[in-house]
Order: sequence, then C-alpha cells, then structure tokens
Amino acid sequence: MYEKLRGIVLNTIRYSDKHNIVHIYTDGRGLMSFAVPQGKTPAARMRNALLMPLSLVNLEAAIRNGRDLAVMRELQRNYPLASIYSDPVKNAISLFISELLAHVIQEPEGNEPLFRYIEQSVQLLEQLPGQVANFHICFLYHLGAHLGIQPNMESYRKGYWFDMSDGVFVAAAVRGHAMLQPQEAQAIHLLSRMSFANMGVFRFNREERNRMLDVIISYYRLHNAAIGTLRSPDILKQLFV
Repeated sequence: MYEKLRGIVLNTIRYSDKHNIVHIYTDGRGLMSFAVPQGKTPAARMRNALLMPLSLVNLEAAIRNGRDLAVMRELQRNYPLASIYSDPVKNAISLFISELLAHVIQEPEGNEPLFRYIEQSVQLLEQLPGQVANFHICFLYHLGAHLGIQPNMESYRKGYWFDMSDGVFVAAAVRGHAMLQPQEAQAIHLLSRMSFANMGVFRFNREERNRMLDVIISYYRLHNAAIGTLRSPDILKQLFV
C-alpha cells in the first residue's frame, strides 16, 4: 500500500556501491528510511538535489510491516530552498539542524506538532533576508518543548542555579547533577524570551553565542543518550562575530 506523505530530509548515508540510505522525517509516519539508487543519470542528479539536508518534499511510500527500509515511488519538492543552499551561513545552520535532528528523532510514529515546527522553521530560515546569527540558538531552545525537555521557567529566581539534569532552577547546587552557575542560569532565562520574531534584538558576541550552543547541546545530551559526536557545530562557531 502506497501512502502520500510530507517529509523533511535529515541525511543520506552510503549503504553500498549501488544504494544510499535516506532518512526522512514524515508527518504521518515519523522517521522513515529509504533505499535510494545511486547513479549519474539526469534523473539521479535531480533526485539527489531533492534529497539535500532539510529539503521539504512530498513523496509516496510503500508501507510494509516488518521491513526497516521503505520503498519510495514518487518524490517532489514541497518548498524551494534556494537561499538555504546558496547562502553559506544559512547552509551551515541547516547542516547543523539536520545533523542534530538525525540524532534526536528516532520515533517511527507521526508527531504533527513537531513536524510542523521543524517545517515552519525551515521555511522561515529560507525567507529571512538577514539577522540569522541567533537562529540555531532560538530553534534549539524551542525544539526542547516538542521533545519534552524544555526548562521549567516557573522555577526561575534571580541568583538561582540551573539544574541541567532535572531542567529546573534551584537555590543551591545539587551534588552529582550537571549545574550551571547563577550567571549562566540567568542566560537560560533570557533565552526563554527569545522568539524567531525578536531574535535579531538579542546581541551576543561569538564567545557568548558559542558558549550558549555548547550548553544547549550538553543539555540535549543529558536528556537524550542518542546524541553522539556532532561535526557541524565546529563549523557553525566560526561564522559569527
């Protein structure tokens, strides 16, 4: 049985001399894996162009119970991403987001709110004319709400520590837990006020922004053991002053 789905391409992995494995997050079926033929024909080059990281696509997939790899019958572009793939800064952001999502999304079930958040975020990144230096920070913070790991901001008080292990603010450090001192805990509170609409007014230097990125990735790792070594953050850290 073939099913029509919307999808967000996460990554492509070489599987054999003849096939690649493409991981696509879909609206109705969650994470899906497809065996896609390699090739140098015009049709293969066109297909590869549609399977770039974070590409938004429409597809038809054969749903067969008990099989790890699905069969793709049709593939079409859902939303053009010319700016993301031509702008080196946006491209670096997209590679980071797709790499992280490939680690944190493992569920083979649909999650419409999560899918819609990612889809709309990708569309926004494509549309933005500038002011994208904080995009990945803003995206990560609000992604946490869809993954069930957003910090509990109701517990915040000035001068409190942030308990990264439990995701709450506390009056004193907890032995054995990963903790942020009050000054950095206050920065987490600041991030909670950031949105895609106002992220341009938040001014950080490179050191501050990179520290925020490291902290957020560490927080994600504490709450998701599937996140291993990420290659893209090192590239991203060199882009903004």
